[in-house]
Amino acid sequence: MARVDSVRAKIDKLAAKGKLANLQKFAEDADPEIREAVAMALSKINTYESGMALIPLLRDSVPMVRAMAATSAAAIQAKHCEEYVKKLAFADPDPNVRVTAKAAYDQLKTSVL
Repeated sequence: MARVDSVRAKIDKLAAKGKLANLQKFAEDADPEIREAVAMALSKINTYESGMALIPLLRDSVPMVRAMAATSAAAIQAKHCEEYVKKLAFADPDPNVRVTAKAAYDQLKTSVL
């Protein structure tokens, strides 16, 4: 637990500074809580590249990571993630992911660039 808290703090600092490249290194961590924290942090960096960094997290094997990635994609209006979020909203095996992704998808499809 101490490792997760320590890494989360580091992830939050990187996001606040907009350090996307450093943040992406944590996106492949073995711990799903770390990957979820990265997905959340990416919502604070509103760039095309941060949306691209969300794509592997939208495909993650852990439902909570996919759900957070969908929420973050909507938060930064990552239109290039819309099809991935749509797939989660209508075809994800986890019902909680479907609900979260549906809300994110609705937000994405109604956004104007």
